[in-house]
Amino acid sequence: MSIATQPLSLNINGKDVGPIDVPEGLMMIDFLHEYLHLTGSRLGCGQGICHACVVILDRTDGSSEEVRACITGAHYFQGKKVRTVEGHARRNDKGEVVELSPIQQKFLEHFSFQCGYCTPGFVNGATILVERLKRQPVLRGKVDETITAALNDHICRCTGYVRYFEAVKDLVVNTPGLVKDDK
Repeated sequence: MSIATQPLSLNINGKDVGPIDVPEGLMMIDFLHEYLHLTGSRLGCGQGICHACVVILDRTDGSSEEVRACITGAHYFQGKKVRTVEGHARRNDKGEVVELSPIQQKFLEHFSFQCGYCTPGFVNGATILVERLKRQPVLRGKVDETITAALNDHICRCTGYVRYFEAVKDLVVNTPGLVKDDK
């Protein structure tokens, strides 16, 4: 008896991957970890509740969404563009990190994480929020509400919510063009 496979081709962190024969029904997080050695996305609950595993799915219209990699099959991503937490920092030709993304930098400045297990999901969620605000700035009076809505589904067992929130708010209110004045 053999395991049925299907070829999978997609773009991850700006690089084309595949085709690779992948078992049918293999979850995306397992594909990332076992086939590509991208272990930044975390398997937390394994049920799609905690959002530690989320990856960013980039749509053709320029928008993006979080997709829970622990409950979404790898073949769902056939032909699509995906970003993982490993794709945010800028790297040199040797693959060494030379500059963190603005979100990652703010999380460090605010000591946002304790154990760090949930951090990749928070980085991806906050990245999507900032990218959305670049297209559709938020009213200053709605900043807190907007950040809460964007990060609400992410679970931190160490209760680091306040520091994550503060880091994202610091970035949002201090990045030109993300916030507009109330009228």
